[in-house]
Amino acid sequence: MSLVELNQITRTYRTGTVGVEALRGIDFKLQNGDFSTIMGASGSGKSTLMNIIGCLDKPTSGSYKLAGEDVSMFNKNKLANVRNRTIGFVFQSFHLLPRTTALENVELPLLYSDDNLSWKEIHNRAKHALEIVGLGDREKHNPNELSGGQQQRVAIARALVTEPKILLADEPTGNLDSRTSLEIMDIFQRLNKNGLTILMVTHEPDIARFGERIVTLRDGLIVSDKRVEPVQAATALANWKEMEGVELESEISS
Repeated sequence: MSLVELNQITRTYRTGTVGVEALRGIDFKLQNGDFSTIMGASGSGKSTLMNIIGCLDKPTSGSYKLAGEDVSMFNKNKLANVRNRTIGFVFQSFHLLPRTTALENVELPLLYSDDNLSWKEIHNRAKHALEIVGLGDREKHNPNELSGGQQQRVAIARALVTEPKILLADEPTGNLDSRTSLEIMDIFQRLNKNGLTILMVTHEPDIARFGERIVTLRDGLIVSDKRVEPVQAATALANWKEMEGVELESEISS
């Protein structure tokens, strides 16, 4: 059984009598343990597709099954529960609360959970999530005391703290430099190796190559869907650091 199964999904946005077809009949499956990327130019429909998979939007027509369940049958409470527990979200803009520590930002989704966790359990799970992304020593820092890459790590930890089945990442490196992007992709690949299913939207071919599957959209349709041999972010990051070392030695010598 597929974790995500879309059949002939369409999405039309209407302004008065004018309709814009963002998706025009999408068939798509995502298996447990996949690391897939969705590529496409601006306006291709990739973010609309991500929003539908994330239960943030509803299709105009077609069917969507999540872990075998028909999403169209979910009521508001069920949808909220899915967004809180089954799916983790990471966005281009980190969406952290500015006057709240990294730890408190990560704890936030658990405050809306129906798991009835104690404060100690919430605290410990948030600390563990920050440790997973390498920020165990930054838990008391506010977002303005963190770099962009560190803020994105906090956002990833916040997505992980509810132990979701799927991580949806919409342009997660869009606001980051090249080296920091590699660090984020290294985290994603490590999470995926540990069993987390990841679906990432990007318009950058260099970022898409870190996934195992690249799905390309154009004008609301899938025009390409292929399995690839992913580039290993840890190797790319090590090469980057080696080049930086050579450049630094050259500057010192001169």
